[in-house]
Amino acid sequence: MKIALLGYGKMGKVIERIALERGHEIVMRKAGKDSFEGLENADVAIDFSVPDAAISNISTCLNSNMPVISGTTGWLDNYDKMVSLCEEKNGAFIYGSNFSLGVNIFFELNDHLAKIMAKFDQYKVAMEEVHHTQKLDAPSGTAITLAKGIIDNSDYSSWALENAKEDEILIDAKRIENVPGTHSVFYNSEVDTIEIKHTAHSRDGFALGAVIAAEWIQDKKGVFTMKDVLDLK
Repeated sequence: MKIALLGYGKMGKVIERIALERGHEIVMRKAGKDSFEGLENADVAIDFSVPDAAISNISTCLNSNMPVISGTTGWLDNYDKMVSLCEEKNGAFIYGSNFSLGVNIFFELNDHLAKIMAKFDQYKVAMEEVHHTQKLDAPSGTAITLAKGIIDNSDYSSWALENAKEDEILIDAKRIENVPGTHSVFYNSEVDTIEIKHTAHSRDGFALGAVIAAEWIQDKKGVFTMKDVLDLK
């Protein structure tokens, strides 16, 4: 498989290493304001860029009939536009707030626990996410996905970074040097706490999941998620 890397920072370099280990070829590396020259030589594009570049990267791929995997977070106000463009162009698109196989299993656990805990109003949910200091968005896209999973399965209506109201999930977003990503969900009552937690030890898990998604999307059309890739639906 020939891969175009849109974004060539730390994650892009890890994806390159993992892809090469799995026998794939990198035919394009786009960093910063580089052009899209060479995109046409790829079978699939993987976007791990920055929020300001993601929409341009994704739309260029869809307009070029290039399947695209995006793990960039912080741009989701425009997600529906990208979905519409994909459908208009009969393209192939996967967005994931986190491509780690372990995190996507964690998402499923979070959804299931939220359904159980919705019956017990003595518990108040809260979340914590910790990432490296270079991460641009807060809370993380993974934390937002976790919060959405709780909201979809309970009476909570939204999330907040501070001063959370009764029907809001408080997310404590911390930035600490050299932390790949840790996410915790707490259900606190006066007598106990129930906690589920995922700790990433390196970026390799994120990169592997993105490459697996790129392998999976070959010859497919539509808008997908990691639930489709991992057959978790």
